[in-house]
Amino acid sequence: MTKKRIATVWLGGCSGCHMSLLDIDERILEVAKLADIVKCPIVDAKEFPEVDVALVEGSVTSDEHWRELEHIRKNSKVLVSLGDCALTTNITGMRNQLAKEDVLNCAYKDAISNDKEGKMPKHWVLLNLLDKVVPLHEVVSVDYVIPGCPPSADTIFYVLFELLNDRVPDLAAERKLKYG
Repeated sequence: MTKKRIATVWLGGCSGCHMSLLDIDERILEVAKLADIVKCPIVDAKEFPEVDVALVEGSVTSDEHWRELEHIRKNSKVLVSLGDCALTTNITGMRNQLAKEDVLNCAYKDAISNDKEGKMPKHWVLLNLLDKVVPLHEVVSVDYVIPGCPPSADTIFYVLFELLNDRVPDLAAERKLKYG
């Protein structure tokens, strides 16, 4: 049997979803029997490869994220929106209440930790932030959504294991089994 290829990506978010993915503990060995992780925050492939399953955490906050997500969708058979930031923008979307310039000034110019003159740092390359943070499904089609902040490790494992075994995950049934 040929192993499937998995990628995980972290866009605008806190990385909590990736921590939940790691919380599947020894079940990662079951995943490893079926798939190779070819891209993730600790497997830094320079280009996003063609994969069977892409788990994408976080919201779209910049033009770079937008282009990256379009590329991911093009190169993924199945795209899974992982966590509330990917689904609703959650914490990252709080900046939607402010003007982009106010956000940048607060973070890079007015912050107490920055230089005394209050200048934007010249040595940092800043992303071109979008005027509004958006969830993944506003940019590309999403095949499955795993909600939660962060989602449970059990749910992540269930969806991943089903997809790797060429089955359609039934999240409603999975929740009913867990919660009655």
